[in-house]
Amino acid sequence: MPDLSISTDLRNFVVAFLLVFASLLPIVNPMGSAPIFLAMTAGSSDLARRKLATQIAINAFILLMGSLIFGAFVLRMFGLSVPVVQVAGGAVLCALGWNMLSNDGPVAAETAALPDDKALLRAFYPLTLPLTVDPGAISVAITLGANHVHGVERVVVGFVAAILAVGLIALIVWLAYRYARHVGAWLGHSRMMVILRLSAFIMLCIGVEITWNGVKALVSELPITGAPVAAVAAPNASPPTAPK
Repeated sequence: MPDLSISTDLRNFVVAFLLVFASLLPIVNPMGSAPIFLAMTAGSSDLARRKLATQIAINAFILLMGSLIFGAFVLRMFGLSVPVVQVAGGAVLCALGWNMLSNDGPVAAETAALPDDKALLRAFYPLTLPLTVDPGAISVAITLGANHVHGVERVVVGFVAAILAVGLIALIVWLAYRYARHVGAWLGHSRMMVILRLSAFIMLCIGVEITWNGVKALVSELPITGAPVAAVAAPNASPPTAPK
């Protein structure tokens, strides 16, 4: 007779893994961010880009797991809410997308070579946050982490599934950024500029959407008091008489 507890744990693991992976991967979207990563590291050496790809993948893993585990606690500690994070982070993402959209484009690597140490300073901001892990991904991770399950076994299974799901997303980020230059060389400068503009515009739209979602959530929390409904007397009604 098969052990029902093992099959239940396996089902819970698969459900938790797919929930985290399917919820975060489309928002992180490493393939869509790769052209912008390539533009923001224009002039860097291949060694610097490889180091940046590794560091960004590690930072993304830590940031997503931290949001899953400690995100709700940190927000409560500072008296913040998810909509506030969405508004502030969406504004930052809008600014980054607008800058990328209005710039003339990356210069040639030969004319603007960056030292490796200077390029690595950009690993967390803005290459990890908000380019790779934007406020939308953070808010989704906080929401997923806030939905606590009951039972020690389910907590352990969910935690392991989250680690593997976020680790797989970090691996996809590393692959997309690590080989972004090869894909860019294969596409050519003109096609890369088209993809860069489209990616920057999509980033700007995502920032506006995140900000708007936060604004709507904040507006819905405002106390709305309806006007008191006064009794309207009939035009020919006689005034009430005082009691005798």
